[in-house]
Amino acid sequence: MPTVKNIPLLVKRLCQLPEETDWVEFKSNDADPIQLGKNISAIANAVAVSGRSHGYIIWGIHDHDHRIIGTAFNPATKLVQKDNLDHWLANRLKPSVNLRFYQENIDDKTVVVLVIPHALNQPVRFNHEAYIRIGSHTRDLNHFPEKERILWRISESRIFEKATAIEYVKDKDVMKLLDYEFYFKHEKIPVPTHVPALLQQLQLEDFIHQRDDGAWDILNLGFLSIAHDFSDAPSLRHKAIRVVTYNGSGRHHESRQEEFMVGYASGFSKFIQFVDHVIPTDETFRNGIRKQSQRFPILAVREVIANAMIHQDLSSRNGGPIVEIFDNRIEVMNRGIPLIDCKQFINAPPKTRNKTLATLFRRFGMCEELGSGWDKIVDEIEKFHLPAPKVELMDDCTRVTIYAYRPLSEIDFDDRIRGVYQHACLTYISKGRGITESSIQQRFGLSNEDNNQVSELLRQALDAGDIAIKHPHVQQPDLQYIPFWAIQSENDYMDLATLS
Repeated sequence: MPTVKNIPLLVKRLCQLPEETDWVEFKSNDADPIQLGKNISAIANAVAVSGRSHGYIIWGIHDHDHRIIGTAFNPATKLVQKDNLDHWLANRLKPSVNLRFYQENIDDKTVVVLVIPHALNQPVRFNHEAYIRIGSHTRDLNHFPEKERILWRISESRIFEKATAIEYVKDKDVMKLLDYEFYFKHEKIPVPTHVPALLQQLQLEDFIHQRDDGAWDILNLGFLSIAHDFSDAPSLRHKAIRVVTYNGSGRHHESRQEEFMVGYASGFSKFIQFVDHVIPTDETFRNGIRKQSQRFPILAVREVIANAMIHQDLSSRNGGPIVEIFDNRIEVMNRGIPLIDCKQFINAPPKTRNKTLATLFRRFGMCEELGSGWDKIVDEIEKFHLPAPKVELMDDCTRVTIYAYRPLSEIDFDDRIRGVYQHACLTYISKGRGITESSIQQRFGLSNEDNNQVSELLRQALDAGDIAIKHPHVQQPDLQYIPFWAIQSENDYMDLATLS
């Protein structure tokens, strides 16, 4: 919950409102506990629906002209049924609400401010009943089902992107903490020379949010995207990306570790350049000329890393993405598990828990929001005739492995079947047809003398249920194989063709 550092400025700004709203209520000395509990429920729910972080009840303000008149209400000494007011409220508000009372002397008059955070995931109820503010009136929430549906849909991950990374920041400090020049350059917008205009543009992107007391909060989305230094926000420092390089194929070998403490978007290009520099290369000689070639396709590595950033569970406190580089593989791990079946990555519609971050990264050219990222990864792997990339789910983590080249004889059974399946998915999605013995031969870099191996690969994938024969009546070598999930649509098409 945000801390209010300048209560007098906050109160004076709110007093300038022409009338009460669904997130601000003014009172003089009235502190009826039952009505107060209802109003807290109503404001907590209303600010969540409107997308605000918190609302207020302020005592000591004239209800009509919003003059500061002072109040005799003292929340610290107020008793309800021999119980302290805050404890009495806490026992009746469900789920728990982190309320905070402030008492200040403003213009020689006592003012009390109650700061009420937004509801999360479900409506806040008082004595088992939920309320909502409509303008300046408190009403039963069940009379407004469309607002109740919104409250149940507000997820913690969505709130995370709009939650606060750093509170109470002055204008000039916002510009020190965020790489605003990167943002304006990539959006092809001239950097405003007028500071308020610059800050308003950053607020439009949900990078920052102006507080009710006039200062700024830097939001998680803005900090994760364009921060100069993650160390400036202790709550997000653990989200920095780590790269670990090993001399060999095991973790017991000597390693080197680098931690990137800059924003994902503003630092992405330099980060990928670093990875490209440290991944192993292969050296060949042709006609007396030495040539360095990539052991791993950097475009595929880039897409995997971007996916790890975007699809991670941002609410996890267990660290950010990790890239581990070995001689024979690259492993990229992020917290959280995919929202779709791993075997459906190539054909399934895109789905991410961090939609705002994904949209922003697409605009910056870091990823494809349309779900084609995994297609690119598999396509690049196939160009290099590498073993199929592997996705593993481990408790609360997802790990993607890209392998260096190995001849087919050294690729184990599961990796072979996965390679055939991914090839079938990519071919069906991109070309609308099935794979053949010829395409499998090309996929694995085999020669014409390897026909027996090709036939065996297809047979094994058929037996595993990962692929199916498109038209069983067709004879070799024209037989086509499609992913298992495509067979129903093919059968439906054949049925329609027969009817017509």
